[in-house]
Amino acid sequence: MTLPFDYPSSLLKQLEPYLYSYSFVQDSSALELAQEIAIATQGNTLDFLFALNQRIYQNCEYITRDSGEPFPAGVTWRKRIGSCRDYAVLFMEVCRAIGIAARFVSGYQEGDAEQKSRDLHAWVEIYLPGAGWRGYDPTLGLIVSDRHIPLAASAIPRYAAAVEGIVTPVEMGVNTTTELQAQISLTVL
Repeated sequence: MTLPFDYPSSLLKQLEPYLYSYSFVQDSSALELAQEIAIATQGNTLDFLFALNQRIYQNCEYITRDSGEPFPAGVTWRKRIGSCRDYAVLFMEVCRAIGIAARFVSGYQEGDAEQKSRDLHAWVEIYLPGAGWRGYDPTLGLIVSDRHIPLAASAIPRYAAAVEGIVTPVEMGVNTTTELQAQISLTVL
């Protein structure tokens, strides 16, 4: 499969939301990166996706950001810094710039079994004709596997965001008594 490719017309209408830029401010960074990698991989789609995943993983510094909208793709790429949601948006925008349908996914990634808590994680899925949605995690430089647990996916990252709120511990008590009685009656004929 080589780039650019055309989605079948029967599928194109369904994929339209995943083909348009998420950003309202047009920035050429995503297109330039897409073109550079497409040329380097000679338009091979799978090589392009692998190279993009590795380029972000190897060239950007990870930071923890507990809240806020993802950075625009151009900001993440120019500063070479971001959180998992920033990397996912960058990957998504580069794919969309070259005509690959992409969506933002949030969920959890299974890590160290000794770890006490898990933080929400983000990655991207792209749609390949004949193969369906396939996940890439540029934060870890991995292809998504069974160690990724998706919770939500959307063409627009904020629609796949975690629900925000505060958990307040409440003392609850339950006192129940259950009585079970059985009556058996036999009729002999």
